[in-house]
Amino acid sequence: MSQKTFLTCAVTGNITTPDQTPHLPVTPAQIADECLAAAEAGAAAVHIHVRDPKTGKPSMDLELYRDVFDKVRRANPELIINLTTGPGGRFIPSVDDPRVAAPGSTLVQPEKRVEHVRILKPDVCSLDLNTMNSGGDVVINTPRNVRIMAKIMRKAGVKPELEIFDSGDMHLARDLIADGTLEGPGMWTFVTGVKYGFSPSPETLLYARSLLPAGAIWSAFGIGRFEFPIVAQAWFAGGHVRVGMEDNIYLEKGVLAKSNAELVTKAKRIIHDLGGELANPREARAMLNLPSRA
Repeated sequence: MSQKTFLTCAVTGNITTPDQTPHLPVTPAQIADECLAAAEAGAAAVHIHVRDPKTGKPSMDLELYRDVFDKVRRANPELIINLTTGPGGRFIPSVDDPRVAAPGSTLVQPEKRVEHVRILKPDVCSLDLNTMNSGGDVVINTPRNVRIMAKIMRKAGVKPELEIFDSGDMHLARDLIADGTLEGPGMWTFVTGVKYGFSPSPETLLYARSLLPAGAIWSAFGIGRFEFPIVAQAWFAGGHVRVGMEDNIYLEKGVLAKSNAELVTKAKRIIHDLGGELANPREARAMLNLPSRA
């Protein structure tokens, strides 16, 4: 791979819980600090979720997003900020009436899922295209809802990161590019290791890569113990990479990572040992056609 590799750090996520690791950032200050430390370690972009500071549970609160966003932007203007739009898509059918949402469902109107993006205008935001089984629940991203969110992102001037969990998601994304809903060739991320989605294997990455439009920029990441193997596999296949406590909390088997920066440092070492080099935020902005903030 001749070009530099840009690394995204997903610092807290929606699924990992404080019970699993005491090092998970929860408050806006902790999340912002982890973003900035990840950047110091080599990350060119940070993918941000927020959590209720009192409970540690996932949140969609605009003011929490604003707090993290402002802290990161003031301290490191060039760092690429990627806000999630994933929360709000989970549905758990009630046993007695599957048309009724059971406790734990988060399904909301698509406009609500991108409200923080419309107001804060980050550099990038995720756009999930998957409708799939997720554990015992279902994640729902209908073509209609994806179109609504994509339109709001485009109006806000925010670049969508197309999160791809299986090949059908890629066909949907290509249809949305063809009809002008999305601007091609796009920024794509392959999510591997989620049960009932893409398997974390070289064959998967090469197959997914073969479905991309010409000129597309792509990244990949693995969940859990597949995080670091996918770093290497994505690099070999010509892609960019992602690590972070959203996806994996272990530095090695049985050893909890004490910070996101530790995960970034290990990924950086893998890429360097393979002969690669990480891009800094300014270089990654150029790759993604994002304006400089220097």
